[in-house]
Amino acid sequence: MQLFYNPELKSGQEHIQFSKDESIHIVRVLRKSVGDTLHITNGNGFLFLAEIVSADQKRCEALIKSFEQQIKHNYHLHLAVAPTKMNDRYEWFLEKATEIGIDTITPIFCDNSERKSIKPERLEKILQSAMKQSLSCYLPILNEAITFQEFLSQNHDGQLYIAHCEDSDKKSLKDVLKPDENVTILIGPEGDFSLKEIEMALSKNFLPVSLGNTRLRTETAAIVACHSVAFINE
Repeated sequence: MQLFYNPELKSGQEHIQFSKDESIHIVRVLRKSVGDTLHITNGNGFLFLAEIVSADQKRCEALIKSFEQQIKHNYHLHLAVAPTKMNDRYEWFLEKATEIGIDTITPIFCDNSERKSIKPERLEKILQSAMKQSLSCYLPILNEAITFQEFLSQNHDGQLYIAHCEDSDKKSLKDVLKPDENVTILIGPEGDFSLKEIEMALSKNFLPVSLGNTRLRTETAAIVACHSVAFINE
């Protein structure tokens, strides 16, 4: 099955018209024709089955035959992750986290961050592609990049954790996670969180955790955290 993405689709809608680029991909590349079935999601959990009624390369059209809502996991995972020095490593994290199962990502700029800007349009495309590849009907939310202090000033519910590399009394994330609860995890930059940032997080009730016995890159730590939450909720 190949999954298409159209954020404008709504439950009860009867007709869909694809953009020129999508039409070319459907008709010329995939060689779809009138009567063929397409699977489409709006990224909000709905899977639509549509039948092509006009296989025009400039304006492919289809009728919605049925739709259903995909079952979602019983928790909400929010990772606040500092952008990596190399863009491709952060993109890799987004791709794999989407495949594993993540709900919200917030890029955070920290004291030791080497990168102070991101390109959200590019990252959104990575998320969309990973959602379609993994046949998920839920597109993760990519929040606007903010500072670490701004993130901590917001309200966060559920289980709150900060993964850092300082020698302190930390428990393993896999040992403290509880299933079926919302989880927010802070992942720092290559230079780790500063001591000031760690103290700020602890004052906001974030619990310090370890992700293993070795020092992990930012994107690896984020994937380990994401997988740990998914694993505990299987």
